[in-house]
Amino acid sequence: MNDRLPRAPGRLIALEGIDGCGKSTQAERLARATGALLTFEPGDTALGHRIRQLVLGSSPGEGPVPRAEALLLAADRAQHLAEVVAPALEAGRWVVSDRFSGSTLAYQGWGHGLDGSGLRDVVDWAATGRWPDLSVLVEVPLELAAERMARSRPDRLEALGDDFRARVADGFRRLAAEDPAGWLVVDGSGPVDQVAVAIAQGVRHRLGWPGPAVG
Repeated sequence: MNDRLPRAPGRLIALEGIDGCGKSTQAERLARATGALLTFEPGDTALGHRIRQLVLGSSPGEGPVPRAEALLLAADRAQHLAEVVAPALEAGRWVVSDRFSGSTLAYQGWGHGLDGSGLRDVVDWAATGRWPDLSVLVEVPLELAAERMARSRPDRLEALGDDFRARVADGFRRLAAEDPAGWLVVDGSGPVDQVAVAIAQGVRHRLGWPGPAVG
């Protein structure tokens, strides 16, 4: 039985990167510029909100073990795709998601050291084979990300420290290097407007540009 989603007329763009890279701001900018639906992971469904609390809301050492964490995030993605992403794509809308499958591979794969091939299979299955049309890696030096994160209270994953963050950053770089056609790497260390222009230009070059905003 093949339960993979058929290719929808809309386009899915994921903004990826380590915490503190500025991807959330850039996701908002890109969604506004393209008229896309803006969404995020984990947590943009009722079930996802509860999963987010389980994964990120507890203290280090009190939350799920890495394998359980990966499975919870896969469940969030399955619900997110079914409730939010797939309906919009089927309607022909573009969707900009603040995190998608790349984050699971980078955080739970490289960050926690889970088996890459097995994790990729889980991610692929949870999303019924749906991967972003383009993943945008907003890359910044680790020191700059840490400086930005120092201004806010860290969640459970953010509190895992510099070594974990470095492994995650390396994971994102490897994902982008392994699939250059599916990833756009943008320097996120400059001014917000400058980064937004670079992302918009890259998206336009790779995917074209949608029509006027819908709704």
